[in-house]
Amino acid sequence: PPPTPQFTGLYTPVRSEITTLDAGNIDDILSKYSDLQPDYYRCRFSQMLHPIFEEASNVVREEFPDTKQVVFARVDCDQHTDIAQRYRISKYPTLKLFRNGMMMKREYRGQRSVSAIADFIRQQKVDPVKELQSLEEINTIDRSKRTIIGYLENKESENYGTFQKVANILRDDCVFMAAFGEVSKPERFSGDHVIYKPIGETIPDMVYLGSLTNFDLTYAWAQDKCVPLVREITFENGEELTEEGIPFLILFHMKDDHESLEKFQQEVARQLISEKGSINFLHADCDKFRHPLLHIQKTPADCPVIAIDSFRHMYVFPEFSDLTVPGKLRQFVLDLHSGKLHREFHHGPDPTDSTPGQEEKEVQSSPPESSFQKLAPSETRYTLLRHRDEL
Repeated sequence: PPPTPQFTGLYTPVRSEITTLDAGNIDDILSKYSDLQPDYYRCRFSQMLHPIFEEASNVVREEFPDTKQVVFARVDCDQHTDIAQRYRISKYPTLKLFRNGMMMKREYRGQRSVSAIADFIRQQKVDPVKELQSLEEINTIDRSKRTIIGYLENKESENYGTFQKVANILRDDCVFMAAFGEVSKPERFSGDHVIYKPIGETIPDMVYLGSLTNFDLTYAWAQDKCVPLVREITFENGEELTEEGIPFLILFHMKDDHESLEKFQQEVARQLISEKGSINFLHADCDKFRHPLLHIQKTPADCPVIAIDSFRHMYVFPEFSDLTVPGKLRQFVLDLHSGKLHREFHHGPDPTDSTPGQEEKEVQSSPPESSFQKLAPSETRYTLLRHRDEL
């Protein structure tokens, strides 16, 4: 076996503040703390991260001595495979952030160093809610970003506690603002309330009609507004979307082709809302994603194009013009789940399929390979994908 790595000079050994999580305590601990950073480990690369992780926890503890503010924890995934499966941990070491018992979809992907991990936690502790000093500030907000505004009587209220929790969880997806006391009074004619300002100057505000003391309802409403049903895939977010572990239904369109995107969004909402947990609905810039288009023998000149990437293969929706045919897009997705798309590439139309004209179609020996699986986590960071001494 290779020699044990030495860490002389990397850190000053002090008492570790790492909490060990297991099946018996994980739910209780996750629910208690506003910020929790677990390290999932099982191999020598993870062992190399341990002293760095521990020293980062000690640095953070000095800055945030209240143990309810930030907790560093670790899970041995060899001993607790159920936890690894529950949180879809397939590479080691993995660093994920939890808030109020919920796992954030964006895991830590920065440098594996004491300063970088500590900086990440500092950024996470910055209050995501901007306090408005006057209602006139609302006229100058950036309408290219989704914004949620709370009009509240005071910061000590239970209503604001809920609002701040939601803001902490969705801080990467929405801008959060709040006005209090005399500043918010003109908007509080019927009590504390929250509004959502969508992207675009002309789209009207939407008002939250539920109880602000009910976190689950408030979060569900805000998530629906902040995280669109159809998300844009970019090279920056492709890795985290791939890690969600479900296939992609992608509209490839030219950047200025808003009409096709609107049609796609409407039909996804109309036909596929029940499939939300089994497939990701995405749109992509044809020019930026020329390579996946080439995989399916298309170019930007062919856009708009709809395709599924199952992470094994890619399948093309035959005609974009069929998008609005009732049930057609839904059937395309159901045919992926049933295996029909894969079967028909290999063996031709199913015997029960009497779709006119399909019998004459030349059958490909194999569908094009997945293109988006190449956006999976960098090989230089994870030990299951590459056997080298990087963290």
